[in-house]
Amino acid sequence: MNEQTNTIKVLKLTLHNMLVGYLIGFRDGRNILSFSNEFKENPYRPTFSLITHPDFPNSEKLLSIPWSKKQKLHPTLSNLLPEGALRELIAQGLKTHSDNEFHIFSYLGQDLPGALIATPLAPENVPDSILRTYDQSKAIPFETNDQKNKFSLAGVQMKFSMKEKEGRFTLAQNNDDLGDWIIKTPSTLHKNVPFNEYSAMTLASLAGIDIPEIKLIALNKLDNLPHINLPNEKMAFAIKRFDRNQNTRIHMEDFAQVLVKYPHEKYDTANYEQIGKVLYNFSGNGLADVQQFARRLLVNILLANGDAHLKNWSLLYKDKVTPTLSPAYDIVTTRVYMENEAQLALNMAKTKEWRTITYAHFEAWANKTTIPWRAIKSHLDDTLNKARTLWPQALKDLPMDEAHKLQLKTHWKSLQVDFRIESP
Repeated sequence: MNEQTNTIKVLKLTLHNMLVGYLIGFRDGRNILSFSNEFKENPYRPTFSLITHPDFPNSEKLLSIPWSKKQKLHPTLSNLLPEGALRELIAQGLKTHSDNEFHIFSYLGQDLPGALIATPLAPENVPDSILRTYDQSKAIPFETNDQKNKFSLAGVQMKFSMKEKEGRFTLAQNNDDLGDWIIKTPSTLHKNVPFNEYSAMTLASLAGIDIPEIKLIALNKLDNLPHINLPNEKMAFAIKRFDRNQNTRIHMEDFAQVLVKYPHEKYDTANYEQIGKVLYNFSGNGLADVQQFARRLLVNILLANGDAHLKNWSLLYKDKVTPTLSPAYDIVTTRVYMENEAQLALNMAKTKEWRTITYAHFEAWANKTTIPWRAIKSHLDDTLNKARTLWPQALKDLPMDEAHKLQLKTHWKSLQVDFRIESP
């Protein structure tokens, strides 16, 4: 091998000011995450991922060997990166391929979801232990990434981490000014998505779902956006980041990370029983979290949301160590955009079909998850009662497109009698 082939770039990974380890990127696309002794040997370490929690089966074995991958990063890191149009946007600005996850990760490393920070190291700051381990390699510096005003992309729907100040929102510029809102612009493919999500999230909240603060924001209140094509709509959807508290980071991970799945596996490699078991067995608030989880499953059926996949459920580590279910996000009435859509994103009690699901399916889900059915049914009853009582009137006053409202009401009447909602 020549010297050029053996060059490496190194990212220092820290979590709540503790060194987690080093992510080494090789020229041939390999990447290796090597955990520090400081992290591995500390029984009180902050939780990097549930699979590294001291109480999780085989966590010490997992940490004892480096995590090596090719092109894609390990799922724990890969799932921190954006998907789809936003990834293409960033890759275009960096003049790299969208599959070059190490490069994209190094660029986004100061404001990732959760509390992990990835800091590019100058060659002289790479630890000798890394150089000794990979003694045929030479550390080289990272390129300077200046993306300002270099974007141009026809996005489907773009979302950005932005900072609110005096009623205006701007892209977060540096590590000391973290974004505290996720802003979703209108979609060039689907009509009135911000109104849809705002309405669906509001209805979910009325049914007892824990959601962050949400807003509709005029596009002219958004500063510094890259050059993206937008439809002739005037409002964006804004949701408060629950992994930020002012400029403090709160760690989180989605269930694709928890179950060690890549983003492209988010629909077909797990089911809602698995998510329920993790919450019940490992959450610091296990029973309450699975009760809230059951409420959300029912609300997704009632709202015709077929996109509650692995990445749309997350754990939050408020005390840096113990997982709890995060607030809900990305609840949308997808049925109005997907012709003939009639299914949940994942299996529940061996089915996905909205129109066939009854209380019996939820009882089977609870039994499979080893949760007492009596602890779940009362929460489903309460959710349904709130939806039947509050939703028909609330929907009239919400900004959802009128044609979409009609489709949602038609959906309510198509459900099994257990969950049917009558609306004038």
